Amino acid sequence: MKRLTRRGTLKALAGACLVASVPVARAAPSLRIGIIGAGHVGSTLGGLWVKAGYHVMFAAQSLDQPRDVAQSLGPLASAGTPAQAAAFGDVVFLAVPYRAIPSLGPQLSPILRGKTVLDATNPYGFRDGAIARIAATDGAGMTTQRYFPGAHVVRGFNSVDMSSIASEAHRTPDPLAIPIAGNDAAALKQAAELVTAAGFTPVVTGDLASARLFQPGNPGFELERDAAGLRAALHVSP
Repeated sequence: MKRLTRRGTLKALAGACLVASVPVARAAPSLRIGIIGAGHVGSTLGGLWVKAGYHVMFAAQSLDQPRDVAQSLGPLASAGTPAQAAAFGDVVFLAVPYRAIPSLGPQLSPILRGKTVLDATNPYGFRDGAIARIAATDGAGMTTQRYFPGAHVVRGFNSVDMSSIASEAHRTPDPLAIPIAGNDAAALKQAAELVTAAGFTPVVTGDLASARLFQPGNPGFELERDAAGLRAALHVSP
């Protein structure tokens, strides 16, 4: 066994300190995100996720708007059809008018089987017609789930205005809380990761039926609080 001299010991220690001082590169996020809808909601959240290092594909009925959004965000962003975005994403984010859900369901359900669908849509009777009335009665989360029976639907990012999402992302010291609800633990974990990556604190309100708490016309809708304040207002345990 080779015996270290005093000089050799100091040299080894210096080398170890040098290695320790070199910053370790953070791994790029592994989740890919497909966004159905390239308007204000989709582009705002997609921009935050691209900034956080996620690969994001934007989609809409016409490719013009998704392409414009993707080009503005750089190489991590791309554009495609709704079917392509659904196939691309490990998580698929719905950012469309609620009236589009009945037509998107049959089109995308086979592709989304087993995937997390993060649903930010909101039903409004004046705009969305009969489906909005069903969602008001049955709950938007439960209604969306019926149209995507093989997917794991999580409600989230529907209760806070996008102007606040854009201005309050990564605020300190008390991040804005985003309520989320779903039936599948793994899907909730993925949704919580994306809430955190966008610069907010996720607050799980419970199963998918509990998403009614923060849809339009209910106490959690447009409620902007930190995590403790949101839990207190919605009577949700930590």
